[in-house]
Amino acid sequence: MSNATLIGIDLAKNVFHMHAVDNKGNQIKALKLSRLKLREYLHRSETVIVAMEACASSHFWGRLCISLGHEVRLISPQFVKPFVKSNKNDRNDARAICEAALRPDMHFVPVKTVEQQAVLSLHRIREVLTGQRTATINQLRGLLCEFGLPAPVGRSGLYKILPALLEELSEFSPGFLVTCISQQWEHLQQLEQHINDVTHQIETHARQSDVARRLQTIPGIGPITASALDASIGNARQFRAGRQLAAWLGLVPRQHSTGGKPVLLRTNKRGDCYLRQLFVHGARAVISAAQRNEGKRDKTITGWLSRKHINVAVVAMANRNARIAWAVIAYERTYDTQFREQLADRLLA
Repeated sequence: MSNATLIGIDLAKNVFHMHAVDNKGNQIKALKLSRLKLREYLHRSETVIVAMEACASSHFWGRLCISLGHEVRLISPQFVKPFVKSNKNDRNDARAICEAALRPDMHFVPVKTVEQQAVLSLHRIREVLTGQRTATINQLRGLLCEFGLPAPVGRSGLYKILPALLEELSEFSPGFLVTCISQQWEHLQQLEQHINDVTHQIETHARQSDVARRLQTIPGIGPITASALDASIGNARQFRAGRQLAAWLGLVPRQHSTGGKPVLLRTNKRGDCYLRQLFVHGARAVISAAQRNEGKRDKTITGWLSRKHINVAVVAMANRNARIAWAVIAYERTYDTQFREQLADRLLA
């Protein structure tokens, strides 16, 4: 191991494959290690570059390697795939990780802190709970409709009328059905309480985080989006500009240009779909508010709505919010709605 300068590790649950190379990329060693053996190996190794795919448990191993003095390079899996030679297996994956890590233009994923992962875990829990709530509501609507008891549109409308519908259902249907649907109603109420508890914890974090508080000064970004973005990217300087953050979120057109002719297609939808969804929902709220209050409408939004479909305007607004969010984090300042007008006045003075 004394001549190795970089090791690539194909992460797994119990059995790991490691590939070590020297500074010229020549193979030094290839090992198959258990979880315990890998930790021991990293502890007794000299300082090296440790490369891994940014996948499950990669941030844990990244923090461990950093604490041992190693340099960590996490690589997105789609950037490793082109370097896999011949058939795909764990040994070849580890070799491909080394090859990808040696590329001078490779993009690496920053290692997340424990706090960042904890906050994002809250968001994942909330996302699953809201999905379960939607599924339960749809199931209740379908079951009641089968017995001629249609429910009104909207979650709040269903909640108000559901006890009365259950009482009406009990008049002509078997008792076991009423019992099961009543249990689903109780389950739905428990889900609501659980969602509220998790949301409260996320909002508490958003109030305590200086970055999240500054992000909430941007129209269309609330505590949920601010907390998720703060925990996801950490240091905004990993992106060269706001445009790169917007592209990372998948809020830019897919490009298929050739022969000097630029061809732009639909949005590429790369990156974190949860974050992109939050930005789009926030942008839609801003656009909807602008449609209701034409007198207070931003000139840029007016231009979008006059030329484009509303969904195109929503994505454009989400893109702009992403670029503004990068500036708010990178330059450590709040969003100033009058900044553009003040800048124009200074330039004309």
